[in-house]
Amino acid sequence: MTVKKDRLSSYRNQFVSLSTETWLGWGLLLPAGLLMGVIIFYPIVDGILTSFQMRSFLQPEAREFVFLAHYRALIQDGVFWTALWNSAVLTGVSVALQFLLGLGLALLLKQRVPGITIFRSITMVTWVLPVIVIVIVFNWLVQPGYGLVNLILAEFGLPTDYWFSNTTWAMPLIILMHVWKNAPFFAIALFAAMQSIPDELYEAAEMDGASAIQQFRYITLPNISYVAMIMIVLHVLYTFNNFDFVWLSTGGGPLRTTEVLPTYVYKQAFDQYLLGYAASIGVVMLIIMMMFTVIYVKLEDLD
Repeated sequence: MTVKKDRLSSYRNQFVSLSTETWLGWGLLLPAGLLMGVIIFYPIVDGILTSFQMRSFLQPEAREFVFLAHYRALIQDGVFWTALWNSAVLTGVSVALQFLLGLGLALLLKQRVPGITIFRSITMVTWVLPVIVIVIVFNWLVQPGYGLVNLILAEFGLPTDYWFSNTTWAMPLIILMHVWKNAPFFAIALFAAMQSIPDELYEAAEMDGASAIQQFRYITLPNISYVAMIMIVLHVLYTFNNFDFVWLSTGGGPLRTTEVLPTYVYKQAFDQYLLGYAASIGVVMLIIMMMFTVIYVKLEDLD
């Protein structure tokens, strides 16, 4: 009987101890949870609710519930579809080029040659530069009177222009700025993944007569594929949601050839004062971003 009482007392003490630890854990998480709720979740919920309302900066307190009117208007809005297409092109092309250039740089960084340490340090310079600095540099390069690009073109008798105002070349220039800034980060991440591959695998493959291309295909690529996919998804999220490069360089012009969803949201909210319509575009962006976030989480679970 005494043994049974002692056992019950032990279970009770363990339960009380577990409950205390649980409440302590929740108590420690509460401040961070409240902060997250105020900074992240409240704006998301408010944005979704706003997308169903007719609201304006001119009359912020006036809220008229219009249900799906903004979303029906989006379907018929040609500028929205243009911005969505431009966002897809900008994201797809720039991330693909970032990966390919980053992979090439990573292979160069892996070489054991004199001066490679300095080269590795220089590689990261463009990634740490602020966006405004990169835009100013590229803007200077394509100035019609004194820009380096136009000076070179003039030397060969080719036409010059302010290329950010050119409907054909404005988007490629923005893509180039994205690649120039972010490819080094791809390179460092892929290089780190390559460094984790045991040298014995390459030595064994070389003894079996595998060429450099075969070693890259059957050893390097499979071992860096996880890191590569994570980097691609993260940069898709970043590029699709990026506002700075387009706004600082072209503002969405010329003739909306570089208009992307973030700049279109800004114009609807702060130029046209249509908060509800801007919020509906933001909700569409949120859904697209959530799709890629789910992919990212799935990839994390595969590790």
